[in-house]
Amino acid sequence: MKNLKFTKMHGAGNDYIYIDGISRQIDNPSELAVKLSNRNFGIGSDGLVLILPSRMCDFRMQMFNSDGSEAEMCGNASRCVGKYVYDKGLTTKNEITLETAAGIKYITLLEGDSKSRKVTVDMGEPILNPELVPVKATGEPVLNLPLDVEGKSWEITCVSMGNPHAVIFTTGIKDLDLPVIGPEFENHPVFPRKTNTEFIEVIDRQTLNMRVWERGAGETLACGTGACAAAVAAILNGHCDRKIKIHLLGGDLDIEWRKEDNHVYMTGEAVTVFEGELVD
Repeated sequence: MKNLKFTKMHGAGNDYIYIDGISRQIDNPSELAVKLSNRNFGIGSDGLVLILPSRMCDFRMQMFNSDGSEAEMCGNASRCVGKYVYDKGLTTKNEITLETAAGIKYITLLEGDSKSRKVTVDMGEPILNPELVPVKATGEPVLNLPLDVEGKSWEITCVSMGNPHAVIFTTGIKDLDLPVIGPEFENHPVFPRKTNTEFIEVIDRQTLNMRVWERGAGETLACGTGACAAAVAAILNGHCDRKIKIHLLGGDLDIEWRKEDNHVYMTGEAVTVFEGELVD
C-alpha cells in the first residue's frame, strides 16, 4: 500500500507496527502483517496493530501476528496503542477505553514523553475455566497438568487473559531450546485454539524470570498477557505474592492481581522506535 504511514513501537521488546485505521481503510491486513513483519525483507516486527474507531470505547485495536493470524489481545500492544493515540492527538485523555477481541481494556497513561511513556493496563479478570481457556482438562483451575512434549513430562498451569496460556515453572530457562519445544506446546492437541507458552523461573516471592513462545509469532522478547498469566499462575501455585516484577528478555513488567476486584494490572514502558511511510 503506497503512502501508508506507520509507527514502529515496542513494549519490553515486544514490537509491532502501528497503523491509523481511522483515517484510512486498510485492505488485507493479514497479508500486510506477513509482509511488513518480515525481519529481512520488511520492517520487522512481531505483528501488525490497527487502531480503529469503536462504537463502545474510545478506540478499537485489531492485531495480527507475524504469520498473519489474528490475535485476540496483546497487553504490550495495548500499552503502545494508548501512547500512540495520545501522541498523534487522537485524544487528550490520560485514561482511555480500548475495545479488543478479548473485551474492553482500560488504559492509564503515566509519566513519560514522546519517546517513552509508562502505561498501566487493567487487563480484567483471569479466566480459569478450562472450557474457556480453552484446554482439554477437568477441574478449575488447571494446575500442574502433566503434558508430554519431546520425550519429557512438563507440568502446565492454564490461564486465559483473553487468549490461552500454558505456564510452566522450571529451572534453566535460558538453556531451553524454544524453537524445538515451543511449536510442540503451541500445537499440542490438548489446546483447541493452540496456546502461548511461558517458561518461568521463580526468583523470590516478588520476582520471576520468563521466556515466552507466542502462538503465531514464535519466541518474542516479551508478552504482556503472558506475563499476566504467569503472575496469576505463580500466585495460584503459592510461589509469589500479589505484586510481582517479571524479568523478560526485552525488559521488565510489573504485574498486580488485586483481591478487591480480581483484576490483573500490568505496568510497563511503551516506546516509539521510529516512524515511516511505505512507498510500495
